[in-house]
Amino acid sequence: MEACFKSFTMGGLRRSLDITFRVLAGCLTCRTVSCSRSPIKCQLSKHPPVTRGKSTLLRSCPSANLIRHRGTEASLSSVAPAFVVMKFDNNGNVTSFEKKKLELYHELSLQARDLRFQHLTSITARNNNIIIRMEALKAVVTPNSLLVLDFRGLGLERWLVLELAPQLNGDHGALATHSLPFEFRALEAILQHRVNILQARLNEVHPVILDILESLVDPKLLSADRSKLHILLQNSKNLSELETDIKVFKDSLLKILDEEEMIEELCVTKWTDPRVFEESSLGIDHAEEMELLLENYFMQAEELGNTTRELKGLIDDSESVIFINLDSSLSVRPSLSPSHFRLSPWAMAHPVTGT
Repeated sequence: MEACFKSFTMGGLRRSLDITFRVLAGCLTCRTVSCSRSPIKCQLSKHPPVTRGKSTLLRSCPSANLIRHRGTEASLSSVAPAFVVMKFDNNGNVTSFEKKKLELYHELSLQARDLRFQHLTSITARNNNIIIRMEALKAVVTPNSLLVLDFRGLGLERWLVLELAPQLNGDHGALATHSLPFEFRALEAILQHRVNILQARLNEVHPVILDILESLVDPKLLSADRSKLHILLQNSKNLSELETDIKVFKDSLLKILDEEEMIEELCVTKWTDPRVFEESSLGIDHAEEMELLLENYFMQAEELGNTTRELKGLIDDSESVIFINLDSSLSVRPSLSPSHFRLSPWAMAHPVTGT
């Protein structure tokens, strides 16, 4: 601030302040300290000038911090937000780059709200684009490319490079839709990836729960190993979360399957390529193929949901047997429902690892 306020005599204080505040007018919308609307008039009165020899300088005041803050906001606003994009085109090329959000909206003829991905699991069509979110995965499918957005740090890189790219090229595990337009292959690869993740989560908890239940209901045991009850609790919780995620995935597919118009909108190449539109009208019905694709993965998710419910039922059925094997003096009286255990205060403070 000292560089802005030149030294001046006591007699020229008012004139110097007038000049100074004209410099600050762009930031503080204030012309002179004598203006009754000045937002910092009262602040300046709290900071009287300090005389240093023959010159007088103003002490640093809150306006200086305000100016720096406004300047920081201006510099930040000048930097347009961007997506980190990995692009897969229909010729097998893969590129990674940053793209300003406004530029991407314009390029895809989308609005900002279209790419906010407000729902954790969704598939929607907008202006001949398919907008997909499957938990961490955010993607846009166009008639000739797949754009995966903000993929870094989400554990997706290995799948993107080693599996998705070859799949789209037909080199790694032929997709059932390899002979159909590009959006079919892209959508199938993403749905397959999501089902594989759900299956992996089920595979993780399924054998653990069966092993624990077998040991807890063994009639040869006079009492149960209480440490295993806590392991069962955690896995039951994971099982409930998995059941919810499977249901959300199924509902997102069912929402489309219930609306023929939505199925038609997902066939984006059909509406952008007259030749493909003619082929779909006279030969292979793309809307029917899209419906079969969605139904296939809906059924796979349904099977996962059935297995999950059966496992939860097994836990509930085993609860009474486990209580029989527990010593009658145990202070732990848990409910083996996947939602939670009911533990006594003593048990919470004194966990027991065995009988």
